[in-house]
Amino acid sequence: MNLRWRISPWCVSSMCCMSRGTPFLIIFYEDRNFQGRSYECNSECPDLSSYFRRCNSIRVESGNWILYEHPNYRGHQYFLHRGEYPDFQQWMGYNDSIRSCRISPQHQGSFRITLYEKEDFRGQMMEFSEDCPHVYERFRYNDIHSCQVHDGYWMFYEEPNFRGRQYYLRPGQYRRFTEWGASNPRIGSLRRVHHFY
Repeated sequence: MNLRWRISPWCVSSMCCMSRGTPFLIIFYEDRNFQGRSYECNSECPDLSSYFRRCNSIRVESGNWILYEHPNYRGHQYFLHRGEYPDFQQWMGYNDSIRSCRISPQHQGSFRITLYEKEDFRGQMMEFSEDCPHVYERFRYNDIHSCQVHDGYWMFYEEPNFRGRQYYLRPGQYRRFTEWGASNPRIGSLRRVHHFY
C-alpha cells in the first residue's frame, strides 16, 4: 500500500512556507523505483524528518529543488529539476538521507559570479558568466576561498565536470567557503541554475 501525505496549499504549519506564484511539486519515496511510502511536497521545508525515515527515489513534477541531507538546510546539497530519479545515485546522493528542501527561485536575466583565491575577496580573482566544467583550466586555482554572486543562482561542484559534492549559491557575498556550506575550499566546476518546468 502506497501511503501519501500532502502539504496543505496554505501554510498551516509554521515549519513550512508555501511558495508564491508558480506551483511546485516534488514526491519523495522511501524505497527505490518509486516504491514504498511517499510524501508529496509543494513548499520549502526545514525539517522533513517526521514525514519519512529515508529517501531512495524522487519524482520532481515541477520546479527546481535544492535538497539537503540534514534538517535546516545543512549537510550534502543536491540540485534537482523536473524528472525521475529512481535511486539516490541518480541525484549524486551519498546516502538515503533527505531532511530539508528549498525551492530555487526563478531567475530571468544574466548570470555573473566572481571567484577569489583567498578569503574576504582577496588574491587572484576571475569572473564567470557561463558554466565552467573545469575551474582549474580557466582560473589556475582549485581552492576558492571566497566569492560574490552578482546575478543568478549557481551550483559549485567539488570535482570537475559537475561531479562530487554540490553547493547552492544565491546572490550575495560569501567571505569564506564555510558560508556556502563547504568543509574545504576545493571547487572543480560551477554551473548556472537554469529553470525547467
